[in-house]
Amino acid sequence: MSLREMVVLAFALSMDAFAVALCKGACLSEQKDKGESLAIAASFGFFQALMSLIGWFVGSRFRAYIESVDHYIAFGLLLFIGGKLVYEAWKNRDEELVCTPLHFMELMLLSIATSIDALAAGVAMAVLDLNIWLAILLIGVITLVMSFIGFKAGKKFGARFQSKAQLIGGIALIFIGIKILVEHLSA
Repeated sequence: MSLREMVVLAFALSMDAFAVALCKGACLSEQKDKGESLAIAASFGFFQALMSLIGWFVGSRFRAYIESVDHYIAFGLLLFIGGKLVYEAWKNRDEELVCTPLHFMELMLLSIATSIDALAAGVAMAVLDLNIWLAILLIGVITLVMSFIGFKAGKKFGARFQSKAQLIGGIALIFIGIKILVEHLSA
């Protein structure tokens, strides 16, 4: 996997976190930012990187068993994750925001929930030819930055872009999955 593809993967995986940060920023738009933007960004970035690493570790342990079908697994997981993001974007396009203050437990739950896709992507990464440490670093840093931007944008513009961010991330993951499958089948 090239550096460009890793960056696209990291951006695509960050879209869930971006959308949630955007929503939280919009909810808290009337309040002064008391560090919530940094807390969300750091937590989302950390969990996204951690879950990707856990997924990669689990996938690597079973690589010998799945090597003959690895491209189908990567394609299937990325198609599923991307499809889920597209579906959620479509399903939630007209929902009203429900605003609550940010608490530690909510932050942890949101961090885990937005990084489940990264866990599955980590399993897919185990069967790809890539520098896992660079991929993990990119995923964590890009998610941190995108979450920070999302929170600040949410405070400024509201949540009208939430479903668009999920849609773009989902489509990017689907295209990466298709590319992996096509490259393997044409080899």
